[in-house]
Parts: sequence; structure tokens; C-alpha cells
Amino acid sequence: MYAMNLARYKYCPDIKEKGLSGSPRLILFTSAECHYSMKKAASFLGIGTENVCFVETDGRGKMIPEELEKQVWQARKEGAAPFLVCATSGTTVLGAFDPLDEIADICERHGLWLHVDASWGGSALMSRKHRKLLHGIHRADSVAWNPHKMLMAGIQCCALLVKDKSDLLKKCYCAKASYLFQQDKFYDVSYDTGDKSIQCSRRPDAFKFWMTWKALGTSGLEERVNRALALSRYLVDEIKKREGFKLLLE
Repeated sequence: MYAMNLARYKYCPDIKEKGLSGSPRLILFTSAECHYSMKKAASFLGIGTENVCFVETDGRGKMIPEELEKQVWQARKEGAAPFLVCATSGTTVLGAFDPLDEIADICERHGLWLHVDASWGGSALMSRKHRKLLHGIHRADSVAWNPHKMLMAGIQCCALLVKDKSDLLKKCYCAKASYLFQQDKFYDVSYDTGDKSIQCSRRPDAFKFWMTWKALGTSGLEERVNRALALSRYLVDEIKKREGFKLLLE
């Protein structure tokens, strides 16, 4: 929802003050295998679930880039305003990783914000062996990542990574509460997150990941990822050996 709101603000900043009444029909695109939170966020933000376009996937559950571009052109032909593409790195059901480089090419051609839902699969970046699964993620405008999943940090532990360096988060979320966010504090006020987020007071969830990292080290986190994927391969191999079981996807 954070990323969707940021993308909408960048596309149509007047919505923050004037609301949706004068805005175009905003359209976003995501994989048919995406997490249900995409529809929920569109509902909360007033975009509407009917304006979430689901892009066809291939036999392995990955978004088909050619189908994405067809839908973008079709939406524009119908007078809608495409503004966001959400790719998935590690879908919930099949564990599919969308082809990020090809999707990024399309987003750049059409001026669309690229968000990557790497909540589950993003931790593969910690592994030198498996980080290739996320090739092209550096081209995303924003990335969602949950260390409490594959890395097993304490729940809730989530991160939104944003490439923008123009203070877009603050422009989008600030409410100009000068009585609280004074600019003459004794520390660097750029660290004040309350003026860049929906929440003001909040738990230090990032501390959970920091503690996990300090305890295990980079090599320990890499081992967690490698072990998880090695166990999945072991399970696949065992299923192939046994009668009465059918492997649906490899």
C-alpha cells in the first residue's frame, strides 16, 4: 500500500490535497499469481479492485512481459491512466520470480513506477548462489521485503526500499506537523520517519533484523537461504522417487 500510494502521488500529486474526484481512472498491473494485498491496497486507496489488471503467467507462474505490454496499450486505448506495475519475486503459491529486467524495460518505455513485491523471495539476495533469481531488481522504483519470512527474523519485520532521492516519501506523507517535527533538533532530522510514513509512533521493527544479522552474520543469513532452497530441492527429489505422489511444478 505504501508503494502504491507513492506511485500514485508521483503520477498525480494533486490527489493528496484535492482527492480523487478530479483524477483520471488510474490503472495498475500485477501478476495473476500476485499476493491478495494488491487488491486490498487498491480498495483502501480508492483506486478500486476493478482497476487492478492481472497479467497472464506462463507455465511456471511467471508474469509474461508481452502480455503486460498488451494490457498497458489496451488501458491507454480505453482512456485509462496506467501508473504502476507490481512484479513479484517469490509468489505465495508457486514461488515464481517474475522476469524483472524485461518488466523494467516496459516500465521505462511507458513511464510506469515499478514495484517489486520481494516480501518472500527478496532474502535470496543474501545468497551468492541464488541471488540471480532477482536479477534486475536494482531497476525497481520500490521493493517490499520481509526478513521475518525466509530469514526467520522475529515477526513483524518488514522493509520498504525506495530508490527516489527527491524526498518523495516526505512529500507524499508529511502533514506539516511543525509542533512535532521541529527542524532544529540536536540530531539529523532526516532520521525522523514519522513525517515519511502513515504511522507516527511505531515499534523499532528494523531492530529485529539488525539483531538477527549481528547474531548470525552475513554468512549465517546466507546459510539460512541456501539451506531453505536445498531442502526444497531435497523434497522434490524425494517426491520423484515415491509412488502415489505427483510433482505439479519444478
